[in-house]
Amino acid sequence: MRLEGRVVLVGVAGGIAAYKVAALVSALRKEGAEVHVLMTPSAAHFVGPLTFRALAQQPVLTDLWDPANPWDEPHVALGARADLYVIAPATAHTLARLALGLADDLVAATALATRAPLLIAPAMSDLMYAHPTVQEHLETLRRRGAHIVGPEYGRLASGREGLGRMAEPETILQEILRLLTERP
Repeated sequence: MRLEGRVVLVGVAGGIAAYKVAALVSALRKEGAEVHVLMTPSAAHFVGPLTFRALAQQPVLTDLWDPANPWDEPHVALGARADLYVIAPATAHTLARLALGLADDLVAATALATRAPLLIAPAMSDLMYAHPTVQEHLETLRRRGAHIVGPEYGRLASGREGLGRMAEPETILQEILRLLTERP
């Protein structure tokens, strides 16, 4: 169990690739990580919080202001505990919010509150991914120290083939392991 004692936050945005994140959360738990899942409001349209709760064995947070949150300021509390923060799938909308420093939901606010390394797995249509604005946002995030994994070329939700498919869970896991074993 290579991640024993490590805390990994997983931010899930609202894209069809959210279903793949369930396998990533499961793999992180198998590696011994304590996993906390944070979801944007639109993420729950693709995968329910109950799925992630069962896999992570932790409460799943979907609303920054939910009085049922286990922490008064979950973005600050979890951000402080994190050894790594993964955002997958990172939609074009989420990339824009991260690059602009917006903090209007739990996933984006936690990215600002944590000092842990940030690993981003973009996922969107090939046309969106190729747009100059998306590329500028990714470059901004790289300059700030974010690590980007993917996207990959393959079949997209539209049925098209192109560059925009989220990296596979195993690929993301390997990058997580690399980042956490390089870091004391």
